[in-house]
Amino acid sequence: MKKLFTSESVTEGHPDKLCDYISDSILDSYLALDPFARVACETVAGKGEIYITGEITSTAEVNIEEIVRNTIREVGFNDSKTDIDYKTCKIRINLSKQSSDIAMGIDKSLEEKQGEIESVGAGDQGLMFGFACNETEELMPLPISLAHKLAKQLSMVRKQNIIDYIKPDGKVQVTVEYEDNIPVRVDTIVVSTQHKENVDLDTLKKDIKEKVIHKIVPSNLLDENTKYFINPTGRFVIGGPFGDSGLTGRKIIVDTYGGYSRHGGGAFSGKDPTKVDRSASYMARHIAKNIVANGYAKKCEVQLAYAIGVAKPVSVYVDTFGTNTIPEEEIVQKINSNFDLTPTGIINYLDLRKPIYRLTTNYGHFGKDNLSWEKIIKI
Repeated sequence: MKKLFTSESVTEGHPDKLCDYISDSILDSYLALDPFARVACETVAGKGEIYITGEITSTAEVNIEEIVRNTIREVGFNDSKTDIDYKTCKIRINLSKQSSDIAMGIDKSLEEKQGEIESVGAGDQGLMFGFACNETEELMPLPISLAHKLAKQLSMVRKQNIIDYIKPDGKVQVTVEYEDNIPVRVDTIVVSTQHKENVDLDTLKKDIKEKVIHKIVPSNLLDENTKYFINPTGRFVIGGPFGDSGLTGRKIIVDTYGGYSRHGGGAFSGKDPTKVDRSASYMARHIAKNIVANGYAKKCEVQLAYAIGVAKPVSVYVDTFGTNTIPEEEIVQKINSNFDLTPTGIINYLDLRKPIYRLTTNYGHFGKDNLSWEKIIKI
């Protein structure tokens, strides 16, 4: 049976991703000086203005305005007429400290108060998913893997002036055809990229096809029936926060598995690792990836769930979609016996108190070799 599945990715100039990048840049700046900083930093971007809000508790002093301007400049925005200018944009900062009611549950978990274990408590209740499958070398679904690589290539050709007329904002979408749950071809590719005024659309389409799409998508996945939609509106000059508002945490499906797997609903960027929305999602991916890498399944989804102020997860769930080589109950036993799933256990195991989060912001939080949760181990 044939099916089509679609995933999208965006460049770092997309207004939501700009906000994610600013939030993670602020987080990293605090963790570089204070590894135990509590950060929940939200960014809103609109026409000519950046608004920073949330809660930060730390011994460090950080120049947030400077970080914001440097991040916008790094992304490549410098034109207030078409996107945003890092030099002249207005920056408003409205930050408070973490609520004492929340802090008392994190500082000492319920189990530590009862003398059972030493661990911080989960920073909030919630459910987190991790996923892996054998469709790609990085054990990610093929649609989101291709979408991320295309979006990254789109940024690269801009930064290296290979295509000198495109600008930072951009989006990519890839539709893959599956036959009996195996990816066989790419059915549709959509690329929309911000560009300078008076660019010939036919030239843009030709350049994107030659220098972005054909450089990334394997030729054996493309055929005469593959459809291409490149800047289908015909014009994309106004972009970034001028074209649309941006908000931290609005691209959670881009950040994870492109909709191929379930999502617990929590965003990642701007949150320190005591927030299990982030750290437990990274751990769930690590576990799912290694279940597949160790040959226990071809496809695996792991769910972890937590209660605020409690260290141990309230549930651990595994679904291998009928691809398992050993019983799922045995896989759960392996998880419980091999991994400490308390927030402190996850933070220590994955070494999450370092300023590593700017590396995660763009082109997905999973499937990158340089991140600790992507390491393959023997279970």
